[in-house]
Amino acid sequence: MVTKFDINLARSAYIDHLRIERGLSENSLTSYGRDLRYFLEFLHIRDLELSQITATVLSDFEVWLKDRSLAISSINRTNSAVKSFLIYCAREYNLNLPTGEISSHKVARKLPKALTIEEVASLIESAKSLSEASSLRDVVLLELLYSTGGRVSEIIGINLNDLAKVESDNEVIQTIKLRGKGSKERIVPIGSFALTALDNYLVRTRPGLLAKRGKSENALLLNSRGGRLSRQSAWNIVLQAAQVCGLEGKVSPHVFRHSYATHLLGGGDVIRKIKELMV
Repeated sequence: MVTKFDINLARSAYIDHLRIERGLSENSLTSYGRDLRYFLEFLHIRDLELSQITATVLSDFEVWLKDRSLAISSINRTNSAVKSFLIYCAREYNLNLPTGEISSHKVARKLPKALTIEEVASLIESAKSLSEASSLRDVVLLELLYSTGGRVSEIIGINLNDLAKVESDNEVIQTIKLRGKGSKERIVPIGSFALTALDNYLVRTRPGLLAKRGKSENALLLNSRGGRLSRQSAWNIVLQAAQVCGLEGKVSPHVFRHSYATHLLGGGDVIRKIKELMV
């Protein structure tokens, strides 16, 4: 039987195994060692031997970790280290240990902080000063990101034939087809500011960009060579505009979507409608 004293020897042997057999870095070994010390401390407090570990013990250990105010990500990492250690001990010491009873927990994603309407306006205004030759295109990119709540990949994927005008309640509305994840398509309306920017770009900038390509291109947003604007180039435009207006660090790939949803909700649109627009 492996005693409480032997648990420390088993831990040392396991760290050596990670170093020699699996070739882990010193930083990784330090992390494993720290996480396993939590486990050994818990076993010491409960006066438990390695062979006495049960599913209930592991559940109590997780509660013990939570009582220490550890983040879910830290608990997941510790649980992973303990699971690997128990698998090693079960094999090396021929013990029946509940290695399958340890699971990880989903870590909630932190939502980006929504920009204010004034910050969005400042960001779009800043795009006008970046490049005279492409400023109208850059403004369209930002206007569409905010007006539709679309992802960057969806906006750059828009083609000319995705633009359509529909009549609703005796009013003509400009819409755009967006292609989302899993090839899902949705039709979203765009606001008057985005529509004005779009019209200016289509008349004054896109023809010149297209002429550089020398052949037809169906993409709405074009790069300086007349081809489809890439995701990286589109995101660089956003970041440059953020730097100009002092919003660097506040703009992320999803901040426009979050701002769009926040402002729609603040304006009275119901959650179901917002979800339909942002699938």
